[in-house]
Amino acid sequence: MSLVSLKCTDFRCIECAELDFAAGNNLIYGPNGSGKTSVLEAIAYLGRGRSFRGATTRQLVRHGQNEFVLFGRVERAGRKIGIGVRNSAAGLEVHTNGEKRASTAALAEALPLQVIDPDVHKLVAGGPEDRRRFVDWIAFHVEHSYLELWRRFRRTLKQRNAALRRGSGANDLRGWDKEMVELGLAVDDVRRRMLDRTRPAFLATGEALLGTAIDFEYYRGWPADVGLAEAMAGAIQRDQQAGASQVGPHRADIRLKLDDRQARKMVSRGQQKLLACAMILAATEEVQKQLEWPLLLLLDDPAAELDGASLQRLMDAVRRLGCQVIATTLEADRELFADKPSLFHVEHGSIQASP
Repeated sequence: MSLVSLKCTDFRCIECAELDFAAGNNLIYGPNGSGKTSVLEAIAYLGRGRSFRGATTRQLVRHGQNEFVLFGRVERAGRKIGIGVRNSAAGLEVHTNGEKRASTAALAEALPLQVIDPDVHKLVAGGPEDRRRFVDWIAFHVEHSYLELWRRFRRTLKQRNAALRRGSGANDLRGWDKEMVELGLAVDDVRRRMLDRTRPAFLATGEALLGTAIDFEYYRGWPADVGLAEAMAGAIQRDQQAGASQVGPHRADIRLKLDDRQARKMVSRGQQKLLACAMILAATEEVQKQLEWPLLLLLDDPAAELDGASLQRLMDAVRRLGCQVIATTLEADRELFADKPSLFHVEHGSIQASP
């Protein structure tokens, strides 16, 4: 699979751009503030329906305009798929092959991608929500039933929390509890299997990037020595005080270690970045194996926080994956890739292919 082309209109500082990408390596270069990251953000939005920089729609629409429009063509097994989004104050529209779709899941299915940007260390150093999203991304692409399972669990959790805020007692919560336990155990089972499958690639990639042993522990969201039903029963008073369910898979986390040190607090920013990159590359490897086609990997300023040797190890690991890669740098650094990349120069929001 590869992103063949992108048309971007009124996104960030980009008035209009049309780009044709190579199936292998692509490099977008230009000075700071020129719009390089905005191109990657537009591509990622096309595959996720949200900004990897946490921007709102108002921040993404070019100044003075009312909406932005993104359109791309994806090639998979010789077949081209058109995907597009339009976003404005009226809301988000999603289209695939000209058909209006109900959710952003259609984008993720059509254009599976991962992003490594200067904030990627937050996957290690930040809160557990991003780490849960990480394992859920694997599950979404490998287990086709997982999305509906997760949606059902989230609906049940929302309804139970609403009941807690209304002051419902244990007897009134019994129906929600039974459903939450059933769905929560199913979610946990899928996550655990996804992490087990990804573990060998994660350990190998992490050691290659960091030169030392790494590991992780999966915390499922309730104590290991009790069942979910028992944990929920024991937490009912805390739930009622907080107005929200305190145990369950919505509280899960991945606890990462480097040389038996807690990676979240005890290692450097550069080590955190490499550890996060190992997570992303291992997840990409597992999903590629299951889908049986290459994914798209976006690299925004990959040299940030890394010395020359660490950057080389990262790019070697990327090359071994065989992904389509679209990267950004300040200069036209062809040496970043073993194979010659297609070049694009960006300045003041204007993007041109370079020889």
